[in-house]
Amino acid sequence: MSLALTLHTVPTVPLEAEVLSPARLAGLSAPEAAKLTVVYGNQRADLGDFFKVGKGADGELHLTGDLARVKRVGMGMAEGRIVVHGSAGMHLGTGMTGGEIVVEGDAGDWVGSEMTGGRITVKGNAGHMVGSATRGSAVGVRGGEILIFGNVGNEAGSGMRRGLIAIGGDSGDFAGVNMLAGTIVVLGRLGWRTGAGMARGSIISMHPAELLPTFAYACTYSPLFLRLCLLHLGRLGLPVARSQVEGRYQRWCGDAVELNRGEVLLLDSAPGA
Repeated sequence: MSLALTLHTVPTVPLEAEVLSPARLAGLSAPEAAKLTVVYGNQRADLGDFFKVGKGADGELHLTGDLARVKRVGMGMAEGRIVVHGSAGMHLGTGMTGGEIVVEGDAGDWVGSEMTGGRITVKGNAGHMVGSATRGSAVGVRGGEILIFGNVGNEAGSGMRRGLIAIGGDSGDFAGVNMLAGTIVVLGRLGWRTGAGMARGSIISMHPAELLPTFAYACTYSPLFLRLCLLHLGRLGLPVARSQVEGRYQRWCGDAVELNRGEVLLLDSAPGA
């Protein structure tokens, strides 16, 4: 599969295009791909009504244009690589089990919701519910990695059970709400009510934060797992400083209204400070 799709008609209402996935496009010619069905508002349409479909050259799926109203790109994908040269809409990579999605612009709400494997990288900002459980479900991300280089909205990692969510900027309110396990790293600042209802897992920030009164200070130390995690994120391009890798972190345990086995780690000081 090696196709290049360029948006020629910007949708004025959401366009549901889960066909934009390596598995759905595998083995199709450009004319065959253009005939695939998408949902435009409450009507059916052809993919070619919005995208010019051509051949690619590197075995990847390339999407070019402002896809902010194009939903479900890479939904359920298990392998392959998608590169979005622009922004992406809601539900990017929902339920994906493998492969990689790279967005060079911003992404909408629900990035990687309930994914179990693979990696999603967004070079800009993302909306609410990054790596979260869908409404009515208790479990969110169960594996894989989500990297957002900019800021994110509210409820990142809601119901998260496993995996890694890394945010280069600030997070909104309720990051890690009802978190079951996993790791959320925020290089910027945390919003209000971080970790509310979390049972287990780790939330890390490089700035002071006002936590809920159901979190209690435990100690200040240099966690080895975090050093390894930050080195990994630095290799992937996030702006991780040496002082963050080698620094000491305040450990706050919570949420006491649940199992009280989760933790929020806040950078306390750089080496020698």
